[in-house]
Amino acid sequence: MSSTNQSSTFKLGERITRRVGYGAMQLAGPGVFGPPKNRDAALTVLREAVAGGVNHIDTSDYYGPHVTNQLIREALAPYPDDLVIVTKIGARRGADGSWIPAMSPEELRQAVHDNLRNLGLEVLDVVNLRTMFSPHGAAEGSIEAPLTVLADLQRQGLVRHIGLSNVTSAQIAEGRRVAPIVCVQNHYNLAHRADDALINNLARDGIAYVPFFPLGGFTPLQSSTLSDVAGRLKVTPMVVALAWLLQRSPNILLIPGTSSVAHLQENLGAAQLTLSPQIVAELDGVAS
Repeated sequence: MSSTNQSSTFKLGERITRRVGYGAMQLAGPGVFGPPKNRDAALTVLREAVAGGVNHIDTSDYYGPHVTNQLIREALAPYPDDLVIVTKIGARRGADGSWIPAMSPEELRQAVHDNLRNLGLEVLDVVNLRTMFSPHGAAEGSIEAPLTVLADLQRQGLVRHIGLSNVTSAQIAEGRRVAPIVCVQNHYNLAHRADDALINNLARDGIAYVPFFPLGGFTPLQSSTLSDVAGRLKVTPMVVALAWLLQRSPNILLIPGTSSVAHLQENLGAAQLTLSPQIVAELDGVAS
């Protein structure tokens, strides 16, 4: 692992994106369901993210549902020319807020059109196919049929690029036989490192890796080592965890989410923090 921060940009599809982006999931209500408690605050965070240099926003029409995409459109349309909005399909929400697989051809097509409508776009920059074979993370199962539907929507001009989310190495290999894959979005952070080898393989092929839950998700990362390093560097543990990810591999793109402008600014500051080889070695031990 490099001891200095890698390049601040990486190619996502044909677009150059800054490596610290923004994940919009937390802008919806509790449990990523319903409207935010403070709509004006949510709009402000989105605008501050773009003003702070973010040009990669991650979202989905099943966040809310529809809520985050509608907020993004209200806050940012007409969109800056360099802004890449990445969305995902493959699930829907039950009336009780449950997460339900939605992988039939009709559901996938409807999801693309829902994202287009609520974002106010004629074409989606990147669409991730999100698998839900297991409630506990990535699990084996063929993705050829749903990915073929998404590839057909790409040929129709509704989708520019295709990515995969919550997938195994075998599914990525299967997916790349169906359509070009520009990014993989999986669970990965300082403490959860099952994808170490996968990240290296994707980097060699120029494919972006976008870790979801980069800060631990609904349960923030807890580590005495992380806290100790943060104290010595006089930054928050979350900034250290993001900086570690940036140094982990040049193809990692970050999408930390927050509904707070103060936390947003802290997250963006991770791009300016370089960790020494000694500190990187300490942090590498967190997952052991």
